[in-house]
Amino acid sequence: MSNELPRSHRDLKLWQISLDVTETLYRVTAGWPKHEQYGLISQVRRAAVSVPANVAEGAGRRTPGEFAHFVGIARGSLAELETLLIVARRLDYLDEPTYRAILNDLLELGRMTTGLLRSLEERR
Repeated sequence: MSNELPRSHRDLKLWQISLDVTETLYRVTAGWPKHEQYGLISQVRRAAVSVPANVAEGAGRRTPGEFAHFVGIARGSLAELETLLIVARRLDYLDEPTYRAILNDLLELGRMTTGLLRSLEERR
């Protein structure tokens, strides 16, 4: 990453991929049992959308420290999301290939948030 902050959150691969994962999870959870509408479905969707939303909010802030704060929140949402997906897999709401594919995306997003946080820390 260059020494400059991105011009827009839309320029960040982290934001782009997390938005794709969010879309995937909205589609996947649409097929889950209706009795989970206000439980696991709601929690998964909230955690998923939190990632790109916090990256976008952080990118819109004035300083690298503020940006880092929101990227840290996004990283926490990734950990929450991983836990929720483990529960969903244990309940057989997700088949193994879908679970593995989403988990791989989450791991990649985790690496990206760590890299971005390091970059932002260097700018403080």
